[in-house]
Amino acid sequence: MTGAPNLSVVVPVKNEAGNIAPLVAEIEAACAPLGFELIYVDDGSTDGTPGALAAARASRPWMRVVRHARGGGQSAAVRSGVLAARAPIVATLDGDGQNDPAFIPALLAALEAGGERAGLAQGQRRGRKDGRFKMLQSRIANGVRGRILKDATRDTGCGLKVFRRAVYLRLPYFDALHRFMPALVVREGFAVVHHDVIDRPRLTGVSNYGLFDRLWVGLLDLAGVWWLIRRKRADPQPQELFAPAAAPADQDVGC
Repeated sequence: MTGAPNLSVVVPVKNEAGNIAPLVAEIEAACAPLGFELIYVDDGSTDGTPGALAAARASRPWMRVVRHARGGGQSAAVRSGVLAARAPIVATLDGDGQNDPAFIPALLAALEAGGERAGLAQGQRRGRKDGRFKMLQSRIANGVRGRILKDATRDTGCGLKVFRRAVYLRLPYFDALHRFMPALVVREGFAVVHHDVIDRPRLTGVSNYGLFDRLWVGLLDLAGVWWLIRRKRADPQPQELFAPAAAPADQDVGC
């Protein structure tokens, strides 16, 4: 692909060696018609992920790899990918294979149909393939978050998102930002559109997130986001004032 891409696909991963090759192939099949680049962010993997990424990248000039020397978390990895992105529109998905890249074109179409005021197209999972305990955690977390933030989003934890890079860069950055993007996009005055996606089982490996990550830390983050929304002020609509340009001293401005 020559020239700047239309879409940057960002995939954060940590210890997902077995999922790299099949997911890269799926992303390529889904996004090839869109004019895209693929950015994998390796968040301090300690398994064979760096080697798997190098092998996948060898024959794909549109694929780039960013590596964190040590793990910073999913939101940090997403941010590194967005900062490296060259396209005005960014798509994200999880690196474990549960998010199907085939839904990226539909999410992109939903964002574009929303016009310039649409800042985010949020995937919402159907047919969750997680275990019952994990699904219960998500249901409780989404219910509490929805009642407090009123973001009209059933499933903010879905990694499938398509958004405008400029809008993302306006959001306040903190750990777990990716779970609160709908509320914060609305806070900036942009609309959020939704599109249902079908969840899949993890291809290989185990989740890098546990109860502590999803519950206790999430409650603190929820309180912080609620405070940010309450403290948001309307933009002051600045206007630039221009003074009349003075005529040069040696210019005859009379009749």
